[in-house]
Amino acid sequence: MSNYKSDHLFLLIRTLSKSEKRNFILYANRIKRNKCTKFMKLFEIMRKMSVYNEKKILKKAPIRKEQLSNIKAHLYKQILISLKKLQNPIENHDIKVREYLDFSKILYNKGLYIQSLNLLKKAKIIAKSYESNTILLELVEFEKMIESQHITRSLYSRYVELSEESKELIERIQCNNALSSLSLELYGLYLKVGYVRNEKDKIFIETYFRTNLPKFDINKLSFYEKLFLYQAQVWYHYIRQDFIMCYRSSSKWVELFQNHKNAKKMAPVSYLKGYHYLLDTLFYLNHYSKFIHVFQQFEKEVENGEILINGNTKILIFMYTYTNRINKHYMEGSFSEGVKKVIPLLFIELNKISNRLDSHYIMILYYKIACLYFGSGDNENTILYLSKIMENKKKTYDKIYNVFPDFYI
Repeated sequence: MSNYKSDHLFLLIRTLSKSEKRNFILYANRIKRNKCTKFMKLFEIMRKMSVYNEKKILKKAPIRKEQLSNIKAHLYKQILISLKKLQNPIENHDIKVREYLDFSKILYNKGLYIQSLNLLKKAKIIAKSYESNTILLELVEFEKMIESQHITRSLYSRYVELSEESKELIERIQCNNALSSLSLELYGLYLKVGYVRNEKDKIFIETYFRTNLPKFDINKLSFYEKLFLYQAQVWYHYIRQDFIMCYRSSSKWVELFQNHKNAKKMAPVSYLKGYHYLLDTLFYLNHYSKFIHVFQQFEKEVENGEILINGNTKILIFMYTYTNRINKHYMEGSFSEGVKKVIPLLFIELNKISNRLDSHYIMILYYKIACLYFGSGDNENTILYLSKIMENKKKTYDKIYNVFPDFYI
């Protein structure tokens, strides 16, 4: 596992699909002289490696050791550029907005102010539809600058509209920031101190939450403001071990996405995490029938392609699918059946993404597997997987030894 993590360029190349590798070769070879360049030869050598080996690279490639760092940096940049060209603007709306903004600035520098404003309008339509308020504010500020410094024949009312639009966006961004910061701070508190242990802890977390929660009208909140609010509530109730309230907040989280179909494409990672926390809470509450219903719904959405699949979501879907399949057998007490049905498939899928999976995730899986073996009476394999956790000296996994620690994912 450490070999995969030892080189950023190697890891990036390992994550490329066949079509992405083919696209990069076509992109890099668009200039004939690139076919024999050192960075292309380096790419050909590294894509055939299963484990990063610098000595092997220097032996095969016409590259001196002192050149290797610069050539790797250049290759890394070229791969990223080729990947950017492959991005679907529908799935990555922010890239499309940025592109319009870049083009708008180019036209502005050419003195083509009306054309520049036309592109800004297109960018604003996309940004508004996806509630990308931060970049929308940047677009409005650039539009204000063009309108204020140059004669564009705009109506006087346009200046007032832009000023009001800017103020409204700043207020919305501030509210959004306050809620997202609260969510992150509560998560940090949980990692630092864990659950409340006494009345003093309870009073502290309640005071902290209420003091930092901004005033709001739930009916006026945007999608992202509601999302950050529900995230903050989930962590607040979880720290207090109020799993019923945690269930309510995580249900609202998932429901929010289901009421905004486009949001599943906008923020698929947040949607998956909402599902994870909902399932995790149901597991803690031991609400089996509801757990099964939600889990089946989750797997159906994955199977039907309702959740965007990319490098991030593949890992999360793998983790949340298999941790909850194991949890299902915990709830049923069918440990031996779980060993037969879940473990073989788990390792087949794990081998496909192990080079991209954080060691922390792997340690959690080992713990879940160990518990499954222990429940089935297989002490030998239980010790085997617990030993794998103890042998990992890279990080401290104190929290792994808590009961059912998958909430940390």
